[in-house]
Amino acid sequence: MKTIQFREAIQQAMSEEMRKDDTIYLMGEEVAEYNGAYKASKGMLDEFGPDRIIDTPISELGFSGIGVGSAMNGNRPIIEFMTFNFSLVGIDQIINNAAKMRQMSGGQFNIPIVFRGPTGSAGQLGATHSQAFESWYANTPGLKVIVPSNPYDAKGLLKAAIRDNDPVIFMESEQMYGDKGEVPEEEYVIEIGKADIKREGTDVTIVSFGKIIKEAYKAAEELEKEDISCEIIDLRTIRPMDHETILESVKKTNRLVILEESWPFGNISTEITYQVQEKAFDYLDAPIVKINTADTPAPYSPVLLKEWLPDSEDVIKAVKKVLYK
Repeated sequence: MKTIQFREAIQQAMSEEMRKDDTIYLMGEEVAEYNGAYKASKGMLDEFGPDRIIDTPISELGFSGIGVGSAMNGNRPIIEFMTFNFSLVGIDQIINNAAKMRQMSGGQFNIPIVFRGPTGSAGQLGATHSQAFESWYANTPGLKVIVPSNPYDAKGLLKAAIRDNDPVIFMESEQMYGDKGEVPEEEYVIEIGKADIKREGTDVTIVSFGKIIKEAYKAAEELEKEDISCEIIDLRTIRPMDHETILESVKKTNRLVILEESWPFGNISTEITYQVQEKAFDYLDAPIVKINTADTPAPYSPVLLKEWLPDSEDVIKAVKKVLYK
């Protein structure tokens, strides 16, 4: 095992796959000459050249469409958005073409493409740069959606995404690129659609994903001092979702808290809540509690932003609520 940064895990996954398959290329704003806006493609232009590491104009609709078209013609593009907030400019290509082409062509065209980049808030960037669209993309049949929370998962899942014959939305975080974690030096791939139990517990299940899961870890450490045992599940993949791991955990703990960096209406937490009440209702000893951002655009003020974004204190309160403490 070697300790590397999240951005290095992303770079390693892309580079290792590109060395094996010359149909894979990376395209996006500043991915080449600048080594990536977050240095996640550092050194790749030098190794693979400008035909496979391609800088684009600020034209998400254009280069998303180029990626979809080239995937239809036998390539395996990786399209980087500087942030998924900007993917909205190209969302027509993602939703109406990438996600639907296999069905609409009667199976004649696979679309092996990865759209990747940071999601969610990243500090004081304002309302238009601090949005989480996981539930938007997960609502779309034909897309797979992955949101890793650490370097190990990021590398293994990105390699799986690049090899997948379906379009994959791969969402990272600007605030995680510097995070460090142990990653095997030998090759490995993590199966898409499998959640991971990051911490075993007996009193309450906490489900989360992405960078916000760190707040669940902090809360679990504090709650352990009060003899409250938290089981933490990292979804890793939003679509397809590993319902079985969640259900088995809830059947053991009988309580569920869901932590998600998203607006509260119609999100991933809502879907999990429905699945659990449908398939494990009799096991619940308390109503499910979901923790989300405030139902407003993200504020710029640091004081308001702190109130807007969930933290470990919110998780502690939610856990005590389902435990009736």
